[in-house]
Amino acid sequence: MQIQHADMRLTVKGDIELLLTVKGDKVAIGGLVERANEKPHELEIKPQVKKRSIDANSYAWTLIGKLAQKLGTTPTEVYREYINNTSNYEILPIKTEAVEHWKQIWADKGLGWLCDELGESKLMGYTNVRCFYGSSVYTSSEMAHLIDLIVQDCKAQDIETMTPAEIERMKREWGSK
Repeated sequence: MQIQHADMRLTVKGDIELLLTVKGDKVAIGGLVERANEKPHELEIKPQVKKRSIDANSYAWTLIGKLAQKLGTTPTEVYREYINNTSNYEILPIKTEAVEHWKQIWADKGLGWLCDELGESKLMGYTNVRCFYGSSVYTSSEMAHLIDLIVQDCKAQDIETMTPAEIERMKREWGSK
């Protein structure tokens, strides 16, 4: 279904009623009617993004494994080094007494969800924490850049990689899966 009006009321089989209000680039959703004996529902509308293919992710991890073996370390350490060298992060002020708890919550999202303490914030009682996003939420272009870096390092270590044409084909397919 495509929504073509800024304000509209939608009823689906008489069970759910939605009121969508579009203001600029935001969509407010109100009037979601609960069904009897059911919990309230939540609906999120966000921009559609291309997803990368499983092949691309598998290829990245294959190369990371080869690099780890060549460098005498673990694939997790190699992966985290790449994540730590990206600009996919946010700096957040966190209450100083909650920093360790925050770091654990952030790290629980996955292997690449890293945090660095940057020191005292301008806000009294807060510490600035740089929070890196793991590659699981990278856009296709961010993942393409990550793979380019991995391939470059593999070549420097004389580790065989796909041909440039094969890599480009894989990058094109990321958005089609």
